[in-house]
Amino acid sequence: MKYMKKIPLFMIVGILSIIALFPFYIMLIMGTYVNEDLFTGIKLLPGNYLINNLNTVFSRSFLGFYLNSLYIAVVVSVGSTFICSMAGFAFSKYRFKLKSALFFFILGTLMVPGQLGLVGFVIEMRWFKMMNTHWPLILPPLANAFGVFWMKQYIGGAVPNELLESARVDGSSDFRTFMQIVLPIIKPALITIFLLSFLGAWNSYLIPLVVLDKEKLYTIPLSISMLGTIHRTDFAARILALALSTIPIIIIFSTGSQYLIQGLTAGSVKE
Repeated sequence: MKYMKKIPLFMIVGILSIIALFPFYIMLIMGTYVNEDLFTGIKLLPGNYLINNLNTVFSRSFLGFYLNSLYIAVVVSVGSTFICSMAGFAFSKYRFKLKSALFFFILGTLMVPGQLGLVGFVIEMRWFKMMNTHWPLILPPLANAFGVFWMKQYIGGAVPNELLESARVDGSSDFRTFMQIVLPIIKPALITIFLLSFLGAWNSYLIPLVVLDKEKLYTIPLSISMLGTIHRTDFAARILALALSTIPIIIIFSTGSQYLIQGLTAGSVKE
């Protein structure tokens, strides 16, 4: 009887899940058709052009671009998560001069669109001789202002001061306390920032477009825009490549969704 009451809820969740997954299903189906067939209407059943589209995608070193995006996203996510957690810990639990001014300055950078400083960013990368390398895609995202704010909010509510004082009394250094006590407590927030950083680095298009000229350094978004010829844009192959590029996102969000929800809900509570 208890389960009977939940049937309407299960039905609603099922319908919403189908609505959410339907565009992805259509994307997969469109990747199995020849390019010209896509303009004849919405396709609901698989076509017979999948192998040809796969050959088109992988003929442009798609696997190498895939690995480029993967390692950039992983390095950015790990580095950004660690740096943001340390900065958030410092802003939340330490007192130092100009603490409030520095924190508000970091928050102020969130109001400045990244496109506004694009020209200056390119000039800076030229001065550091980092053009046509992956460094412009890795170093700037490590300084994640939103991540610092998020970690400060989360650590302020999740890590009691008494626990830190006990660790100091026991002779633990600040860094050891952070690594062995603070990090395990803030695991949901770490995974939340990791997922958001991974998504941002994986989908980045504008910065790679302006700093990369060598094809072997291209990332997934740039490689997808290359599919086709001068006289023909192969939308079917591009859609199939887009479907393949969503696999890492689906995997990490499906495995970390529980912690993502915990981090979002807990981090939204003010101190």
